[in-house]
Amino acid sequence: MSARRRPTIFDSFNYAFEGIIHVLRTQRNMRIHFAIATLVLIFALLFGVPKIQLIALLISITFVLIAEMLNTAVEGAIDVATSSFDPMAKLAKDVAAGAVLIAAINAIAVGYLVFSGKVADKSSRVLDRVRDAPAELTIAALVITVIAVIALKAWTGSGTPLRGGLPSGHAALAFGCWIAATYVAGEPHRFLVSTITFVLALLVAQTRIESGVHSSLEVTLGGLVGALTTLALFQLT
Repeated sequence: MSARRRPTIFDSFNYAFEGIIHVLRTQRNMRIHFAIATLVLIFALLFGVPKIQLIALLISITFVLIAEMLNTAVEGAIDVATSSFDPMAKLAKDVAAGAVLIAAINAIAVGYLVFSGKVADKSSRVLDRVRDAPAELTIAALVITVIAVIALKAWTGSGTPLRGGLPSGHAALAFGCWIAATYVAGEPHRFLVSTITFVLALLVAQTRIESGVHSSLEVTLGGLVGALTTLALFQLT
């Protein structure tokens, strides 16, 4: 019986790529991290981020991806080693997930520090062309958004005004509030307020998908309806 052939360098690279592809195929969070990382690098090139800041972004992105892959490896190893519930196995998975969370928070902080000034300057030049919006305009924008959602649900014949169907009313209102808050916020805090409300809107959209009330398409369409309706009203008044 011949001895087992030692893997070549080519084999090692092939195994590594197979591992990366496997994680991308099977782990939703990894796909999300990968997509966000791609967008961040694209924006970094578009905004002309300096080399030192680009290095910080690359390190943070790599940190998140490695943590997610190690988390997947830990979960796989534990699932193979245990066939029943084990508190220590759960603790190990929780610790690995915590490592991913810390890496993600660090990446968000680095991204905010890199992009905050650049995005704020560009967005301010656009928003400052619009007059200061009173509270009545914000309320009107949200009311029109609700009417648009109900009209679309009636047209598609799906769901009820407050639950289910195309588009998602919760997502529409959440992203409408994001646009309204961005316009109404004062100059010194505009970018921070816009960032916080956008993240909250994303969380609202995510909860509608996780709860099974809406599909990703319904939530995406709802977000577009809310954001574009509010944006149009602010631009036209």
